[in-house]
Amino acid sequence: MAETTTPPPTTTAPALSKGQVFVRRLTSTAILWSIVLTAMFSGNELISNGVFLALMLLLTWVGLTEFYDLVAKRDLVCFKPWGILGGVLLIAGTFFALTGVLPVNRELPGKANDFESSFLILFVLGLCVRQFVAKSNTAGILAISTTLFGLMYVPWLLNFIQKIQFFPFVTGKGTFYVLYFIVVTKFSDVGAYCVGSLIGRHKMIPRISPGKTWEGFGGAIVVSTGASVVFAHLAGERLYGMTLTHAVILGVVLSVGAVIGDLIESLFKREAGLKDSGTLFPGIGGILDLLDSLLFNAPLMYLYLRHVLTR
Repeated sequence: MAETTTPPPTTTAPALSKGQVFVRRLTSTAILWSIVLTAMFSGNELISNGVFLALMLLLTWVGLTEFYDLVAKRDLVCFKPWGILGGVLLIAGTFFALTGVLPVNRELPGKANDFESSFLILFVLGLCVRQFVAKSNTAGILAISTTLFGLMYVPWLLNFIQKIQFFPFVTGKGTFYVLYFIVVTKFSDVGAYCVGSLIGRHKMIPRISPGKTWEGFGGAIVVSTGASVVFAHLAGERLYGMTLTHAVILGVVLSVGAVIGDLIESLFKREAGLKDSGTLFPGIGGILDLLDSLLFNAPLMYLYLRHVLTR
């Protein structure tokens, strides 16, 4: 009679607590941006620009991959390779336009916007042509829409970080505004988590994010605004045009924007039936989980910088 053996019991790692996930996510974000900001402040333009472009391309590639995977989880169609290629070209083209490689006037912020508009026109036309040659996809409107939205959600919003970095009227000081808006945005996350964990009782939108509370939302605004005021005071003239009033306004605007950005990505994940956008960071999630609030706040920071601080 053959001897039977019982396989050893499998053990699964204990699930991370909400606090552990928050700390890991915050740590990953801090490490990620510390590396790029250190390079950007190195004083060597070749190094700073090279590292900056490499990071933007990496975030675009991985972020779009995660987004189109969310689309697939919803059993929706998209042109994933076309979207990723378009996103990479959009980021690279805007970078070269802002740094003067492409024949545009880098002294005018609108010129980079003109390049983007031209690119998006060609991208949409290209998607239509791509649908013409599709052999099995009959959902052309859906495929074009999801692919285009991915391009707008990740690289187009991410592009505003480049526009802040190379903003012409604050030459050499755009990097401080990049650092400023990242710090203020992430302190919003800190305030929301700490206050929400301590006294959070009233749910904001439980169908989208069960953990977010109105008390945490208030904490996000207070902590983020405080970080904005302190950073502005320490940076002084390095933040062109910044005053106490602007610091308070931006603290409130960016804190609210960070919460909304996080909720939007939570909505996408919930519709796809996923907890995290990816598995790039074990126990934490993907690139979109780290970028959600920054993607929403980058255009807000750029618009305020262009139309208020430097008008």
